Amino acid sequence: MGRIAFLLLALFAEMERTFTAERAAHARVVAEAAGRRIGRPMAHPDDKIEYARLLKEQGSGYGEISTRTGIPKTSLHHYLQG
Repeated sequence: MGRIAFLLLALFAEMERTFTAERAAHARVVAEAAGRRIGRPMAHPDDKIEYARLLKEQGSGYGEISTRTGIPKTSLHHYLQG
């Protein structure tokens, strides 16, 4: 009897996990269709990132760009990759 109860609870847990994933996927699709950005918000404004790209094109190093923009070097590597 205890085994049946355990199996039923496991079944309900799996169903809830599936439904949660479906709801999340649907919410992502709706948000993308509405033009909203999905995921974690950007930590730095776009104008600072563009300024950092300009400085990189002019030959500045990551340390100098970091000092001028206030964006950490690790984030600069992410934003300026490629």
